Amino acid sequence: MQPKAETVRAVNRLTRRWAEGLTGAEATVFSAPSLWPLLALLADPAAGPARQELEEAVGVRADRAIRMAHDLLDAFASIRGTRTAVGFWTGEDLPLHPEWTLRLPAGMTGVLDKDPDVSQERLDAWAAEHTDGLIPSMPVQVDDTTQLVLAGAQLVRTRWLRPFTETLLWPQEGPWRDRPLLGLHRTSSLLDRLAVAETPSGPLTVLKVLGSTGVDVHLLLGPEEWTPAEVLSQGIDALHRDAVTGDRLPLGEPGPGVSVTDERSFRPDRPQLHVTTSPFRIEAQHDLMAQAALYGLVTASDRTSGHFPGIGPNPLAVQQAAQSALAVFDAKGFESAAVSVVLAAAGSAPPQPRYTVRRLTARFDRPFGFLTVHRTSRLVLTAGWVADPTPYPENDRR
Repeated sequence: MQPKAETVRAVNRLTRRWAEGLTGAEATVFSAPSLWPLLALLADPAAGPARQELEEAVGVRADRAIRMAHDLLDAFASIRGTRTAVGFWTGEDLPLHPEWTLRLPAGMTGVLDKDPDVSQERLDAWAAEHTDGLIPSMPVQVDDTTQLVLAGAQLVRTRWLRPFTETLLWPQEGPWRDRPLLGLHRTSSLLDRLAVAETPSGPLTVLKVLGSTGVDVHLLLGPEEWTPAEVLSQGIDALHRDAVTGDRLPLGEPGPGVSVTDERSFRPDRPQLHVTTSPFRIEAQHDLMAQAALYGLVTASDRTSGHFPGIGPNPLAVQQAAQSALAVFDAKGFESAAVSVVLAAAGSAPPQPRYTVRRLTARFDRPFGFLTVHRTSRLVLTAGWVADPTPYPENDRR
């Protein structure tokens, strides 16, 4: 099975909200699918303004959120190369309404130890186990006031159908100019892997790098003046927007980083797409409470009262919310991992050639965005911004 279209729209909408909230130009990576189920599980038992804000964040009515969270988690089980888990732990003395706990995903409940250090050790081990050690610990610290922990983990791995070759990348302009960088290069006759999407703000170049598990990475390059928020937001919209594929692009420079030429040849060769990009490894820590409105957590974090009467009779408020994320893109494949956590506490000039061959060149040699996308459903698994290129190894440079 694959995620339902309604669920994909809701999760991608949260990804877009997150992208729109990016304020800097530094490298980052984030995963809405590891956070969305947690917000959905909180929306159902919430009340008052907290319920309304969580509904806005998850994009569906609260009374449907848990069912859709089940659908999303079930769908992940059938997406090759991905692993997803949700965990739920409560204090020993916290009473819970069975009407809510019985609707949670099976096998996700646990009990917090009275010693916060013991609980932290167990939670860190859970994060490491479900991300194969890529995320070695939870991005939050529990304390003796923590009454409830909701955590989501996601791991994505894929190998390229056509690997890259490492090369020297030496940009002549832009923020990376005159720097010898490690680059990745490959040539293909499949011109439709490259496309230029017309957006309300201008052209966006999209390169699809296909993975062996049905999960692809879309590299996104916009005009130099675009912010990361603009590039990623327009890239998400481009998933459902017609674009001009490489086989239909006109001669010249039809998109950022793209050049289309006709070259003379002695042989009737097939058209060629030459791609050069930068490998990356990005780690990011997100304090979700710093932009609580994006995730529907403004009222829910007000500890002067409780906001989740559907969980149990004791008043509860959100104490912390955070995510740790990692993404690695290299010559052979891609992997990403994320752990999201929400804590709740008590409320208070030779002979003329005969043939012409079309040649497309795409260069991602300045900061660019990326989306990890499930090919058939178009669910965005991770998103991020590449700002720090890898220097070319000194020994190889010599």
